[in-house]
Amino acid sequence: MTRFPENFETSLSAAAPKGVNLTTTTDAHGVSVMWCELADRNDLTSVGECLRRYHARLAMVSANKPPAPEEEEDDNDDEEDESAAGETNELEQPMSFGGTPQDGTSYELVYHFDVGGDYVNVVAFLPAGGSIASLTPLFRSADWPEREIMEIYSVTITNHPDPRRLFLDESIEGAVLDRLIPFSQMANASTSDELWARVMAAAKEA
Repeated sequence: MTRFPENFETSLSAAAPKGVNLTTTTDAHGVSVMWCELADRNDLTSVGECLRRYHARLAMVSANKPPAPEEEEDDNDDEEDESAAGETNELEQPMSFGGTPQDGTSYELVYHFDVGGDYVNVVAFLPAGGSIASLTPLFRSADWPEREIMEIYSVTITNHPDPRRLFLDESIEGAVLDRLIPFSQMANASTSDELWARVMAAAKEA
């Protein structure tokens, strides 16, 4: 049992005609968290409009770049290798809901909303080189998070009313987290000192 308004899920599904994957959990305190994965990132604006009608508040925007699957070691013996000569065992390519390849070059953008004390996380998947429309015209609180995402990742957010950089000087090449910080460092939260050391070094070379 959730506290989301009546027909809330139906409204979200109608706002994303290309498809939406909804999952909801409720904790012991009655707080519900919904994950709303979009099959088509172009449905983000209409979903945002739907949430605005429910008086949703945008709390934050986060971005993630899932790593490519690791190659498995071949444990076959020599005889098996010989019998399989000429054959290649390719790893099955993981795909997001909607079919975006999770190959280490795509992104997940998550817009985190508060809806009457419960939470809705809208997930949009972007392939490498893809773009997505800004939610800043609908939710002013998307302004700075979207600008930060654009400068630290290779992500293009269109129709942003003020796409200037927040932190990095224009002389520094963008997408610093894509170029300079390995995923392993991001995972163990040891990025800050390393990131800025490399940013400053790049600025001196410019």
